[in-house]
Amino acid sequence: MTQTIAEPRATASTTADGAARHGGLLVLYLSLGGLAFAVLQSLVAPALSTIGRDLGVSTADASWVITAYLLSASVLTPILGRLGDMVGKRKVLIGVLVALGAGTLISALAPNLSVLIVGRALQGAAGAILPLSIGMVRDELPREKVSVTVGLLSAIFGIGAGVGIVAAGPIVEHLSWHWLFWLPLVLVVVALLGAVFGMKESPVRTPGRLDVLGAGILSVSLVSLLLAISKGQGWGWGDAKTVTLLALGVVTLVAFVVVETRVKAPLIDMRLMRLRGVWPTDLVALILGFAMFGTFVLVPTLLQLPAATGYGFGKSVSQSGLFLLPTVVTMVVFGPLAGMLNRRYGPKLPMFLGSVAVVAAFLLPALSHGATWQILASGILTGAGIGLSFAAMSNALIEAVPPTQTGEATSVNTIARTIGSSIGTAVVSMIITSNSTPQGLPTDAAFTTGFWACAGVAVVAVVAVLALPSARKRHEQAVALGVTDVPPEPEFTPHHQKA
Repeated sequence: MTQTIAEPRATASTTADGAARHGGLLVLYLSLGGLAFAVLQSLVAPALSTIGRDLGVSTADASWVITAYLLSASVLTPILGRLGDMVGKRKVLIGVLVALGAGTLISALAPNLSVLIVGRALQGAAGAILPLSIGMVRDELPREKVSVTVGLLSAIFGIGAGVGIVAAGPIVEHLSWHWLFWLPLVLVVVALLGAVFGMKESPVRTPGRLDVLGAGILSVSLVSLLLAISKGQGWGWGDAKTVTLLALGVVTLVAFVVVETRVKAPLIDMRLMRLRGVWPTDLVALILGFAMFGTFVLVPTLLQLPAATGYGFGKSVSQSGLFLLPTVVTMVVFGPLAGMLNRRYGPKLPMFLGSVAVVAAFLLPALSHGATWQILASGILTGAGIGLSFAAMSNALIEAVPPTQTGEATSVNTIARTIGSSIGTAVVSMIITSNSTPQGLPTDAAFTTGFWACAGVAVVAVVAVLALPSARKRHEQAVALGVTDVPPEPEFTPHHQKA
């Protein structure tokens, strides 16, 4: 009789160990794919001038390798996120990783700018990795592990962007710009093999057909807006091309909203945008994307200016990249910490703390940036703030929408972050360019203005976070609007509300 009881226990233990091992490998492969995408997003930025010289084009023309990446990511992320919800997240993830691998290989072998741009456009398809990954985690892992895991995956996107900025200098100096793609390709291949052989398909599906009309209108809108933002500085903000694209982007965005409210199976359910748990989260994503890439422009530029200017630090590209290493490290630490805070208090607290930290991160150098400790302290605060906020944003969306709409909700959030990154890069670059000496060097006032601009924008994120309702109210609002009819479950109630 003892033997009869022992056998089920052993079987249950084996099953639990197998599930834990599967969950650990799932997170590992998803993390590698997300890390590769995020690294590739920022890795080429510090090397644009080198790439331009090697390919015989201007730095302005070379900047298309960033623009193509952002355009592709913004257009394809909601489409692929929706497809994942419809036909299976693992299937779409495999296709996305194949596109990322092919694009990275093409970029590594690119003999000219045109081929490189094609490769970068293929890489941009991997913007859907985050919404697909978060959906798979929500579907596959136990509820008690979801918030921490989502925190880690979300923070990895900020970590990867920081790693790209840090690693670009040494790679270009000691190898060549082609290695900016060869090295991440290793991560992509491992993640792809893991998706093919180490993952099982998520059972959660959203039946329906792809909203082709909505996808087409949204594509025109996003391409127009991002192209105008990315190229506005070079073309001139009053140039006919810039103004026309901005107007076209706004008009088609309004048209997209109208269309999505009238079709049976919209690409993006506009009812989600009415939720107080969703629109403030997307606004925070937009703003913190601005702030993160603002610091990626300001800090390396300041550090690389000659010390003879009286405010520059005379660092090399590699040395200036190392100054961003503390930012990356604190993102690694605070991403999972946000998940722990979310599990106990809900996502509002870590998002608020993160936004406040980002404000402080820019206030410090705005007041004074003449010492290296001020730059390092600013970087640490930025890493902590981005790590907390990015992780909390994903968890806030998970609590606000039903499982069948996780993909589209996180896709919109990813787009908001991408657009914010584009705007931040363009605005800060414009500030630096418009405050330069006759020799073309940025003045000290350029950095002060840039840091103040990022601090001011970050304050808006703090206000947006305060608009978030509690976790239970957020879920009740979703039920009231008909987004979901599932009653609140324990995971929707923060620990302090249960007491």
